[in-house]
Amino acid sequence: MRTANRQPRRWLAALFVAALAMTACEADVIIDDPEAEGSLAQDYDLSGAELTVGSKEFTEQLVLGHIARIALESTGVTVEDEIGLAGTAIVREALVAGEIDLYWEYTGTGWITLLGETEPVEGAEAQYEAVAERDLEENGIRWLEPGPFDNTYAVAVHESTAEEFDLSQLSDLQRLLDENPDAATFCVASEFVTRDDGLPGMEQHYDIEFPQENLVMLDEGAIYSEVEQRDNCNLGEVFATDGRIAALDLVVLEDDQDFFPAYNPSVTVRDELYQQYPELGEMFAEIAARLDTETMQDLNARVDAEGEFPEEVAEDFLRTEGFIG
Repeated sequence: MRTANRQPRRWLAALFVAALAMTACEADVIIDDPEAEGSLAQDYDLSGAELTVGSKEFTEQLVLGHIARIALESTGVTVEDEIGLAGTAIVREALVAGEIDLYWEYTGTGWITLLGETEPVEGAEAQYEAVAERDLEENGIRWLEPGPFDNTYAVAVHESTAEEFDLSQLSDLQRLLDENPDAATFCVASEFVTRDDGLPGMEQHYDIEFPQENLVMLDEGAIYSEVEQRDNCNLGEVFATDGRIAALDLVVLEDDQDFFPAYNPSVTVRDELYQQYPELGEMFAEIAARLDTETMQDLNARVDAEGEFPEEVAEDFLRTEGFIG
């Protein structure tokens, strides 16, 4: 009799445990669901939209691409991932052709590289307005509100080099070339030596000239460690928001004559798509506003110096800022 009476009790106990487990699982889903806590899901509903997000191949672009992807997914968008697609020309062509729907571009790149101008517009806001107005009018590409960080070209030295040769601004390079020409070795990437907003323009603007034998051609990513080690070059062309600048104790020389154009980040999207989903403008304006130079340097460093994955860094940024739950 005891055995017969215990059997239903076992079933009841099992059902009770299962019910508790289901309740716990449901609670977990509610806690982890971006739509339950994140501000983007609360403020925007893009359910049913299908968008393709692209990006260029370097670290910062990968992080920005995943920020866009995760943000869109939190609002109900089905996203096709083309992050890390290629370089500027190919990603831009994909946007214009409709193969991708949006990607982060830089105002200076848009003005100089994509629109073919040779002289930057003075002032970050004026540069943004100029490229946004012209690209929309000529190509139907809309530039959303830009972020404050400036990923401009810069020249960096190791802090010990800066101290040894008393270098703090680009105007000091003339003195270095005159007094210590053998020390004025400059690691540069191939694109930098041909761009109007690169070495040729910088030399003309500052009235300096580096001897050809002082130039060391390297891939962009290798320059930072070479400048730190000081074996092949003391100077290096860098991007101002790269996390390795702080991680390797490099010092960016001040552009004291304001040569380099502003390179503020902006989500670029075809205008026809923007007209269909105008809330993209406000949504990405909120995100872009949180991306100052210090923040972007930190996000880049977490990938390049600490070995985290770009998608993990992007998700953590959005969660920390309250955009997703």
